[in-house]
Amino acid sequence: MNTTYVAIFLAGALLCNAVPHLVAGLQGQSFPTPFAILRGGGTSPAVVNFLWGAVSLAAGIALLVRNRVTLGMNPRTLWLAAGIVVVGLVLAYLFARVRKAK
Repeated sequence: MNTTYVAIFLAGALLCNAVPHLVAGLQGQSFPTPFAILRGGGTSPAVVNFLWGAVSLAAGIALLVRNRVTLGMNPRTLWLAAGIVVVGLVLAYLFARVRKAK
């Protein structure tokens, strides 16, 4: 597999991951991050979420700058969309589990 497609998939994953963390941080809400005291079950403060979202956003953009994607029906766009969809489904499942446990 071409490493460019892996990088584009990862860019989609990082961009998708950035959204809930940036939103939670900007709303002043705690939300799960990898830095929570109870990994996988705890939440982090709003500032940590904002910073985690900003890092994810910057890394996703950096990967897209390095591996240009022209939007349209082409393999690069499909790999970007796949990264967004796969990580979106995983995050939806994980975050729902955390909220249900509360």
